[in-house]
Amino acid sequence: MKLQDVLLKAMAKKISWADAAEIIGVSCRTMRRWRERMEEGGYSGLADRRKGKPSAKRVPLKTVEQVLALYRETYHDLNIRHFHEKLRDKHKIELSYTFVQQALQGAGLVARGKKRGKHRRRRERRPMPGMLLHIDGSKHQWFGDQRWHDLIVILDDATSEIYYAQLVEEESTRTVMAGLREVIETQGLFCALYSDRGTHFFYTPKAGEKVDKQRPTQVGRALKELGVQMIPAYSPQARGRSERSFGTWQGRLPQELRLAEIETVEAANHFLKERYIAEFNTNFTVIAAQKGTAFRRSSRTDLDWIFTVQTERVVAKDNTVAIAERSWQLDKSRFRNTLAGATVTIHEHLDGTVSIRWGPHTVGRFGAHGKSLNPSAKRERVA
Repeated sequence: MKLQDVLLKAMAKKISWADAAEIIGVSCRTMRRWRERMEEGGYSGLADRRKGKPSAKRVPLKTVEQVLALYRETYHDLNIRHFHEKLRDKHKIELSYTFVQQALQGAGLVARGKKRGKHRRRRERRPMPGMLLHIDGSKHQWFGDQRWHDLIVILDDATSEIYYAQLVEEESTRTVMAGLREVIETQGLFCALYSDRGTHFFYTPKAGEKVDKQRPTQVGRALKELGVQMIPAYSPQARGRSERSFGTWQGRLPQELRLAEIETVEAANHFLKERYIAEFNTNFTVIAAQKGTAFRRSSRTDLDWIFTVQTERVVAKDNTVAIAERSWQLDKSRFRNTLAGATVTIHEHLDGTVSIRWGPHTVGRFGAHGKSLNPSAKRERVA
């Protein structure tokens, strides 16, 4: 081992100073003198003595020991860049990233990185925000325990800015719709959405083959109504921008949740929305190649109807409609005495309520448990 690595391991308390003296091949007395010299002249004090002049960038021994202790005791699961930011922002320790990296690696607290693989050219970013958004989900043990959750993230291709990030039990049509609707309400309509070929985004007749764009999913139907193009990715490499982003999320979010002592999905999502997305964007957003934005404020007032799971059914003779084991009783309406035989559309809203439409008319509103929410029907029953 290098002399510096042995000294760093001793500072990190991974080995004793006596063991360090034995490894280096000096006496304990010599090691004590070296340590005193480092306390006087900083971590680079030994090298300074050989050069004959002190370094202008000497790091005090106590500072090095403090950095190593902080990583070992508090930030042991952070990557080097994340830890470097904590040193600067929270502990006001101004050290170069390279020094922190070499100190942690030399002390054996962080493994040395592997040699980079073959260089591949990345696809150019879109020049303006709002031209292309990425959406993806990552299943991970975000709380550092045995629980697995999906993190759904929507980011901009031009800037890598995160517009939406929430933890859910499982990525699904409804959770994806909830994210897309929030982005449209806060940012505006965008031009295109890039995603994997999950069943809630595309219908694929045969695994591994091209998607069938003539058979849109619920998400595809909603975005088509809004004029948003959907682009499927055919490999993980094609989703490189979102895949790299998730690598960063997995290397940071579990540690941030642990430091904030957050253990529930509700608290984690509040933390993401109110604080962490902004912090993440501050560190990782880049400037777009062109000024301006391709986002357009939506004039649609029917997002509640667009972002629903829609199913067509024929009304039975007893004026009921059903999906699997769920059934809804339609009351008499002012349009027709009976809707038996009519084709209606069942809208399952994101909040769990259900609306039933016949053409442009709403002929039934029901709560999550099937109870009627139609005021006119209640008045009729009271009368």
